[in-house]
Amino acid sequence: MTLSVRLFYLVFAIWGSFTFSGLAQETQSPLQGKIICLDPGHGGTADTDQYRVGPKGEREEWINLRVGLALRELLERDGATVVMTRTEDTEVTLSERSQKAVEQQADVFVSIHHNATADTSVNFPIIYFHGNASENQAGVMLGELLIESLSEYLYDHQNPASLVSDHVIFPGSGASVLRGTYGIPAVLAEASFFTNPEEEQRLKNRDYNLREAQAYREALELFFSREIPPVYDTGSRANVKPFEVLQEADRMKPVARKWRSNVRKGLQQYREGDTSSLKKALELFTVSARSFPDSWMARQAHRYRAKIFEALGAFDKQRETETRVDEYYIRLQQNEVFLNALEKETIGKR
Repeated sequence: MTLSVRLFYLVFAIWGSFTFSGLAQETQSPLQGKIICLDPGHGGTADTDQYRVGPKGEREEWINLRVGLALRELLERDGATVVMTRTEDTEVTLSERSQKAVEQQADVFVSIHHNATADTSVNFPIIYFHGNASENQAGVMLGELLIESLSEYLYDHQNPASLVSDHVIFPGSGASVLRGTYGIPAVLAEASFFTNPEEEQRLKNRDYNLREAQAYREALELFFSREIPPVYDTGSRANVKPFEVLQEADRMKPVARKWRSNVRKGLQQYREGDTSSLKKALELFTVSARSFPDSWMARQAHRYRAKIFEALGAFDKQRETETRVDEYYIRLQQNEVFLNALEKETIGKR
């Protein structure tokens, strides 16, 4: 082999090493080196939490754990360090869950849940961030990405969704695990409703659990590929008064089945426009928002409550309600088609 040929191969080898090294760096997952705390919700409480069970006996804590373990495997393949708050069907206190994330200096905290309500036809994702949207900007961004991913993987973009503050279900305090990890980008995700019979059946399938885990993984990858916005101190930018709502097991009561029909009836009364009708509409919107405060209709119910307060001259309550909508309920474009259909249907029934 001549000197010139040897030099050619040497240069090619050096160029190739730099090129392939550069490609490897470019294709490295944004999850590489990240510390992610996964919190499969509940566990070990089958004897006390009687309402966390679907029509055919599948319990929420079992589903949460299967999804969490599948997600851990996916994330570790991408080079992430995964901290689990539990790996078995055992009870772990809320403070221990958030403490793990803080002690391990997690880059993100994800609490994995599945939902329940009295209306067994309901099935859509709900994601919670802690506190006010204007302050917890990282939580809101993670929630938006997760809503989009879950909507694609589990619903083929055919269902509405909710992205809300945890204060809508725990007024004045928020969820313990999100409150305890505040400062870390964090969400508590209810991917679907196990009280929906068809969904419960799907949730028993490990392949379906894996599909959900893949949705989480994709959202986290996108989150870490972007510039992460700040998390400001709670109460530093907004003050929202608590709005009392039904709590956990109470949301299985018959009134919770009327969340949708109460909004429809409220819209019909609102269209009448007279003072008596407006007061009836206000009561109906309020009952719906109390019985299903994190539904995809709850934001609309509060928006109409604000309009009614304005029409009745209750301007302080109007401003208070408008602030609640702005800080606690994130507007999602995918919901507009459902809300428009609701209003058209209601107008047609006048």
